[in-house]
Amino acid sequence: MKRLLILMLVAAALTVAGCIGVAETHTDPGQTVNIGVNQEFIIALGSNPTTGYGWQESHDQTMLELLEKSYKEEAKEDVVGAGGIEYFRFKALKAGQTEITLTYEQPWEGGGVGETKVFTVYVK
Repeated sequence: MKRLLILMLVAAALTVAGCIGVAETHTDPGQTVNIGVNQEFIIALGSNPTTGYGWQESHDQTMLELLEKSYKEEAKEDVVGAGGIEYFRFKALKAGQTEITLTYEQPWEGGGVGETKVFTVYVK
């Protein structure tokens, strides 16, 4: 089941990457993002906003620019409660090392916090 979910995430990420131009897509925070200045990349993470949770990102705005945040349902039909994928498209602004922290949480006051993923980015 987990393997199928990962394959679906990768396939969807590749589809989105093809629609918005050549941009490498990353789904695993264990893998370092290596990118050049002025190049773009995407982080894609499974999400289910019907639960009230969503990915909240933070990053060094002097190093990276968040160009777009989007969500795509994965259900082929209208399925109540179906999840999907959140996409974060970034552009590297200058050389160096930085991190992007994504927290799966309910953004309102007192909302729950699920998990946190940290992506390390090296800009050449």
